[in-house]
Amino acid sequence: MPSEHIYKQFDADLEAVRARVLEMGGMVEEQVTQAVEALVTGDTKLAERVISQDHQVNALEVAADEACTQIIALRQPTAGDLRMILTIIKTITDLERVGDEASKIARFAIRVYDHDRIVMPRYNEIKYMAGMATKMLRESLDAFARLDASGAAGVARQDMEVDEEFHLITRHLITYMMEDPRTISTFIDLLFVVKAIERIGDHAKNMSEYVVFMVKGKDVRHTTIEELERQLQ
Repeated sequence: MPSEHIYKQFDADLEAVRARVLEMGGMVEEQVTQAVEALVTGDTKLAERVISQDHQVNALEVAADEACTQIIALRQPTAGDLRMILTIIKTITDLERVGDEASKIARFAIRVYDHDRIVMPRYNEIKYMAGMATKMLRESLDAFARLDASGAAGVARQDMEVDEEFHLITRHLITYMMEDPRTISTFIDLLFVVKAIERIGDHAKNMSEYVVFMVKGKDVRHTTIEELERQLQ
């Protein structure tokens, strides 16, 4: 029979890698917030800082992935422990991609202010949409930290709202470009920004679904919200 010492070390290994995920999540959330702030305020130095932080997020992903591989090889986890490791591997992939989207927003922020644009847009709609996506990300990370799957349906509903906001802003930007061709260059950049925000919402939704798998042992990807709610009962 395995000794108590081995069990304690196994728990410590799991807790260490969970903590690394939450550290990565906090860094990525800050990246998104700062990238949007850089876009709204025209702070290109802040945008450059967001871009420079991306390698730190990538390093955390690699370290967490290696830790998970070691745990699988040495501990051979089963049941809930195995689901946790698989959830962590999937979650860090989505977090890394959120970091990429934040860097993308930061790069477009620099582009928008790098040239003498004839028209400078108002960012109220984009800021609102980014706030929704950031809230989803925070709630998904909180659910992971608390091992609580109950909020997954709420995150999924928020994702639908983010998608609706994305389509609304896209229509507005296209309308502005049709009415005034001078806005085309700037607003095409903003189309890429709102798409990046929409993708951040998608990744946050994915993460909330992984929590359901980790806690309930049920794969709820590609299901309707109604089916998701039934799985959580």
